Amino acid sequence: MTSEQQRKELDDRARRGETVVPGGTGGKSYEAQQHLAEGRSRGGQTRRDQLGTEGYQVIGRKGGLSSGDQGDRNRGKAGEEMDVHKSTG
Repeated sequence: MTSEQQRKELDDRARRGETVVPGGTGGKSYEAQQHLAEGRSRGGQTRRDQLGTEGYQVIGRKGGLSSGDQGDRNRGKAGEEMDVHKSTG
């Protein structure tokens, strides 16, 4: 099978809704899926460059949670510890 035939077959499969390029989910053609995958890869690389490798890894470990969604209910403003067992009366 020639590369033109392969490309046409991949394009037909993509038009039927199949993902034929890793990272190309949602593309309606082979070419569209290639562009989507390239853009997603480039976007991740740009973010890694902005945060640095260590910062990028930290975001990945946190699952992208914002500072308000840290899950630790015993925290006050910006990381201040609160004693929730202290009596106020």
